Amino acid sequence: MVRLIIFFAVLFAFALGGAWLADRPGTVMLDWQGYQIQTSLMVGLVGLLVLVIVLFIAWAIIVKLVRSPRSFARFWGTRRRERGYRALTNGLIAVGSGDVSGARKYAKDAQKLLRREPATKLLAAQAAQLGGDSGKAQGQFTSMLEHESTQVLGLHGLYLEAQRAGETEAARHYAKEAIALSPALPWAGKAMLDFQASEGDWEAALTTLERNAQFKLVDKKTARRERAVLLTARAMELEASSPDRARALAKEAHGLAPDLVPAAAVAGRLYSRSGDFGRAAKVLEAAWKKNPHPDIAEAYIHIRPGDSIRDRLKRVNHLNQLRANHPEGALALARVAIDANDWEAAREALTKLLRSAPTKRACLMMAEVEEGQHGDHGRVREWLSRAVRAPQDPAWVADGVVSDTWAPISPVTGELDAFEWKAPPTALAPPEDGPLIDEALLQPRPPVAAKAVIEPARDVTPKKPEDDKAPVGNLEEAAGTPGKSDAGAVKTAAFDVPASSNTDGARSGTGSGETPAPAAKTEHPASNEQAAATPGKDPAEPEADKDEKGAEAKAPAPDAAKDVPAKDAAPEKVPQKAETAAAPKPAKPEPASAGGRETVAPPIPDAVGDGYRTRRSTVAYPLGRAPDDPGPRGNGADRNGYKSYT
Repeated sequence: MVRLIIFFAVLFAFALGGAWLADRPGTVMLDWQGYQIQTSLMVGLVGLLVLVIVLFIAWAIIVKLVRSPRSFARFWGTRRRERGYRALTNGLIAVGSGDVSGARKYAKDAQKLLRREPATKLLAAQAAQLGGDSGKAQGQFTSMLEHESTQVLGLHGLYLEAQRAGETEAARHYAKEAIALSPALPWAGKAMLDFQASEGDWEAALTTLERNAQFKLVDKKTARRERAVLLTARAMELEASSPDRARALAKEAHGLAPDLVPAAAVAGRLYSRSGDFGRAAKVLEAAWKKNPHPDIAEAYIHIRPGDSIRDRLKRVNHLNQLRANHPEGALALARVAIDANDWEAAREALTKLLRSAPTKRACLMMAEVEEGQHGDHGRVREWLSRAVRAPQDPAWVADGVVSDTWAPISPVTGELDAFEWKAPPTALAPPEDGPLIDEALLQPRPPVAAKAVIEPARDVTPKKPEDDKAPVGNLEEAAGTPGKSDAGAVKTAAFDVPASSNTDGARSGTGSGETPAPAAKTEHPASNEQAAATPGKDPAEPEADKDEKGAEAKAPAPDAAKDVPAKDAAPEKVPQKAETAAAPKPAKPEPASAGGRETVAPPIPDAVGDGYRTRRSTVAYPLGRAPDDPGPRGNGADRNGYKSYT
């Protein structure tokens, strides 16, 4: 608008001047070298104006011709730069889209057209990285170090290449140089923090973290969390050697991050070690309310050394009430109850957990309960099979690594505070072949009464040897000899012989040819058997014999192979005639505890006729040997007279 006003003002001035000259006419005459030019004033002024314009145009043409080479050069340079920047732009787009061939082509064109542009080296390096040419990429980044404006860019590229190649020392060197050039670089500050933490240099890592926070490379929340992690790591390192220093560090870490489980666990243990049980309980209870964890429960249960199992059970009940219905509380309660043999409390805690969120650890504990309470191996196998298909329990997981213990850094990448308490990832879910937990399996199975085994009895009277005049004593007589009794009673069991077989009765030693009546497996006092079977005894004196044999049976008898004859014991008189033991229900003795010779009778045909059974009998020889065997002592008797020989 202003320009328009000025234009009209100038135009008005010219019009006014022209009108003023028109009102005052005149003549203009030019006399030069005999030439005279005469015209009016208006025509003369117009001619002068035209002459000035022609001279101005001519001067402009002359100047343009003089400056044309430089102009032409500037023109072609501008066009070249435009083409170079267009190639640079297209190359960056090709790198972003993953076009390796296009990125290389545009990088080459950009370097050709833009020789002094640092961005062309970056494009060439990125194209080489995209194509997997690490050597060319390192060369491009190294060339950037020659220019001050691209030094940090070159160091970053070299750092990334060293990280990809696994050259930790080289990567740390480049990060350190970058921090020296620019302390506010985020990638360099984080890299140095990770390197120092992975090397266990916790003090240097704390210094680097403070510098990063000062330059606002990390936010306040992240800085507090990372500082708590570093302090916890340092406290765990000093827990055994310097507990006071470690306790102060763990206390500070717990104050910075109350939900950090390792910090609370270390602080609780160190307070408990120093005897400050109240502060230890306060720290652990606060951490449990924030984040229930098995490590906190373990430290809280054993907060006071020397407590009884009942005290620990009471303490874990209180801890479980702080976060009711939490799986970790139920598992901690079940663990202590199992240790205290309080099977009902353990079963109750595990039953609630298994109905809501069954896990592998809960199934394994339930198997312990079944085995400890009832000894039900069938139920134990059931719970073990459930544990195989049950979901995994939470664990410390970082970059795919599952660990039972917490660590401040990741073992894969070295990143600080990488471990998380969560369920580990499973490779493949097991096929669903039914519900994981049956309601019937949660109910305790009633104890099953033991069934008596009914077996036919047999006579234990030993047969009379044909080649030896010495009578043969029975098993009870050998067991009742002083120093020979096993436990004061002989367990006997009969063979399962079909009732229709008459040959079994004849071979059993009864001599009647009748099948003995079946009898349950019972225990008979050794004194009664000895009173009925010992030769040379008067049947009219049963009570004296019973008292004598009962007194002898109270002393435990050593093994026959380890029996040493006593010096003061006189050899008993060898009986002249063997008497058969009269028992209403004879039973077979066990050949394991008494000395004797085990013989195998001919096989007994089965009642059905589809197989044979072998009957074994045990014979005790008073001379400690068979009649046809001279034995290690020749024909002389043992000092005790009734040593067994097998």
